[in-house]
Amino acid sequence: MENKFRKLLESKPVEASAPCRIDMGGTLDLATFYYPLRHLSPVTFNMAIGLRTRVALKPYRKGWIKVSSRGFDSAQFPADLAPFEHPLGLMFATASYFGAAGVHIHIDSSSPPRGALGGSSAAAVALAAAFSSLTEAHKTGAAFGPRALALLVHQIEQSVAGVPCGLQDQLAAAYGGVNLWHWHADPGRPVFKKQVVVRKKGFKALKRHLLLAYCGNPHVSKDINGRWVRQFLAGKHRELWEQIISCTRQFAVALGHGEYRQAGDCMNRETDIRRKMTPDVLDKMGKKLVRLAVQNHCGARFTGAGGGGCLWALGDVENIDRLKPLWEKALSAHRHAGLLDAVIDSQGVEAAPAAPGER
Repeated sequence: MENKFRKLLESKPVEASAPCRIDMGGTLDLATFYYPLRHLSPVTFNMAIGLRTRVALKPYRKGWIKVSSRGFDSAQFPADLAPFEHPLGLMFATASYFGAAGVHIHIDSSSPPRGALGGSSAAAVALAAAFSSLTEAHKTGAAFGPRALALLVHQIEQSVAGVPCGLQDQLAAAYGGVNLWHWHADPGRPVFKKQVVVRKKGFKALKRHLLLAYCGNPHVSKDINGRWVRQFLAGKHRELWEQIISCTRQFAVALGHGEYRQAGDCMNRETDIRRKMTPDVLDKMGKKLVRLAVQNHCGARFTGAGGGGCLWALGDVENIDRLKPLWEKALSAHRHAGLLDAVIDSQGVEAAPAAPGER
């Protein structure tokens, strides 16, 4: 298969891309949570953001895999010796699933490294889509659809991460859009169900109600997520997780009806609950941005597991317009911080031959 891959890539390099996401109600997409909480019908919400992660496959040294990604040192190993505990281990593990060798994987993300926007999962979904397109091209398999890609990448990530992993990041990357995800724990029933909260025709209007900021410091999701898992397993704060489910449901209803003030109130309640469980879920900059949002009648929430990374706000247009320069001023105190363009992405993962300039 290596020779076939290399020959195809020499004549037609392949690329794919997938969006990142902002979210609310996260962690409930871990089976650790949604199985015991099945009676409460857990949900999470996410919105795909057009800060896409792009992956290109090019031919490389026979028998080797090389991965290059912004924010990381490039790494190369013999394909059968590639370490999965490496910072780029998820990419090596995904390549191994497809039996890839003699391939150079280029990853270019539009989002800040470790920005808590689901960038690593988006990269893995895009990489799996690129390899899937390649296997279809030399007729050793059919191209995977979004559901199969999300489930595959989740299983690969969970198999090498050493900690429980959720599925919502892969779903946002694979499907795009603005969705509420229902988590099922019934035998014989699909694990998740997608509920569209805002349709594509409403994306332009919704963008006027959003702000997205990078706080300047990268996050480490294993730390906070791990504590939430350990607390839950020990029987702590379970009533708070019930409240998070309720907040997330109420948020989705309000957002779907265009009731941005009410949706923002739900975000603030959920953020307060998380801070009770893990006070450091917001760093110094995050605390300041949340305070400014609340003072200006907007909702604010960290993305992913927090502890650094990004923060997003939602509110009525006049309140968001008032909040924007205040956030800009606060963010200017950190040289790496700043506002990001919160374009809503409807496409999800896409794979295609590389552009002529990339060959």
